[in-house]
Amino acid sequence: MELRPYQNEARNAILSQWREGIDKTLLILPTGCGKTIVFSKVIEERVRQGGNVLILAHREELLKQAADKLRASTGLLTALEKADSSSEGSWFNVTVGSVQTLQNAKRLERFAHNHFDTIIVDEAHHAVSPSYRRVLDHFPDAKILGVTATADRGDRRNLGELFETIAYEYTLVRAIREGYLSPIRALTLPLSIDLAGVKIQSGDFQAAALGSALDPYLEQIAHLMTEHCRNRKTVVFLPLVATSQKMCALLNAAGLTAAEVNGESRDRAEILADFHAGKYQVLCNSMLLTEGWDEPAVDCIVCLRPTKVRALYAQIVGRGTRLAPGKKELLLLDFLWQTEKHDLCRPAHLICQNEDISRRVAEILAEKTLDNSGGDLLELEQDAESSAVQEREKALAKELEKQRLRKRSLVDPLQFEMSISPGGKVAEYEPDPFNLREQAPPSAAQLARLEKDGIFPDSVKCAGHAARLIETIQKRRMEGLATPKQIRCLERFHFRNVGTWEFAEANKMISRLVANSWNVPRGIDPESFQPDTGKQKTA
Repeated sequence: MELRPYQNEARNAILSQWREGIDKTLLILPTGCGKTIVFSKVIEERVRQGGNVLILAHREELLKQAADKLRASTGLLTALEKADSSSEGSWFNVTVGSVQTLQNAKRLERFAHNHFDTIIVDEAHHAVSPSYRRVLDHFPDAKILGVTATADRGDRRNLGELFETIAYEYTLVRAIREGYLSPIRALTLPLSIDLAGVKIQSGDFQAAALGSALDPYLEQIAHLMTEHCRNRKTVVFLPLVATSQKMCALLNAAGLTAAEVNGESRDRAEILADFHAGKYQVLCNSMLLTEGWDEPAVDCIVCLRPTKVRALYAQIVGRGTRLAPGKKELLLLDFLWQTEKHDLCRPAHLICQNEDISRRVAEILAEKTLDNSGGDLLELEQDAESSAVQEREKALAKELEKQRLRKRSLVDPLQFEMSISPGGKVAEYEPDPFNLREQAPPSAAQLARLEKDGIFPDSVKCAGHAARLIETIQKRRMEGLATPKQIRCLERFHFRNVGTWEFAEANKMISRLVANSWNVPRGIDPESFQPDTGKQKTA
């Protein structure tokens, strides 16, 4: 099987990490981008080198999927370590194992600590949980590869507790742009669902409380879905089995053909096969189908299990991102979720790294509820980013203008010092090289005081310089001499040595300028002008 370019890059990156002595690394690929194919090719190389490999997962569907794709892509067969099935005595180099089975102490004791030299952890966002750690710790020298669509966890535990590096990451945005996943069109429906009273448990909305909060809206949701899902292959995710079953009944009553599957469904395989064959338009489930189930033709996802966990949201949406013949896009139906205290994952979070951009995309989608137009997520993200850039540029220009005006109204310290002391005594200040307090940066209080007094604080050298300026201004105020603001104002009109003027004379000239519409009065030459009193002083 020929790998796609990014899959080949991923395989080589993983093997390179292991060669460099990094034993625990992650592969992050969006759902539908072939993570099983990538780790199958990694396994093929490890078996070629004579190693024994364990594929560790928590669901039967994941174990079967791994075994089937490994055989299809490499020809390698596997032993099974699950319940009554054991790999003991098997001559196969690869074992697929249930973490629930292998975490059992008696089961683990059957294996030497060096039995497996490579372990693949499927859906690796679960890997830091105690059950996985018991298995992984039993094989301390094994090279470990974790594969996941997202490295986020609902309980906020960091995968860095186990994995040392991310060997390779391929983003959803890149996969869509390069044509390996379906474009996503998001549509916010005009139904406001109140989640304000839903409690949080283990980092996410409590399922039982969600079910109660959703129940009053299910009939309206079913009606809205008839407008958008009639010609689509739709999967609905709900928080509870009872809620899923009720939603299924309402959809059928509304005229859509719907089925429901849950963990207790004895005919689950039959229902999934019928959905694949087109017997049903809609498939309802209570979070059963988030992992280990592939139906590429799905082109509409309705998430009625609002979540704060990006990993879970990505898994839900990932059920519809695969490519299929005749499929143009994935339609992602969203609602006007109302929550006072808690943020929740929205369509924008799938492709936006910046929270401000995500918020803007959500706002755009909400604005489009009236015309039912929705929008392509990548295009919306680009528009929001472009808009944000323009807003940032406007804000920067505004701030620069504010700084320009601020600087224009204040006097530069050196200019002030030269004006009040033409001989340069004050301007020659340098901090004492043995005084660390003088050499320290000026304090916030000093800078605020200087700006209030009319000095442009950005040019103040150090704390000692600031103290000298403050002291000088206080002394001049006591002596009735011109203030820095008066100096700045009059020197803009080219008056000389204003720093030696008295406060009253400076104020008088400024009043004459104002009365003359900010023009120099006739008969006055600013460069040679001296105050009438002649009471010029120095600092």
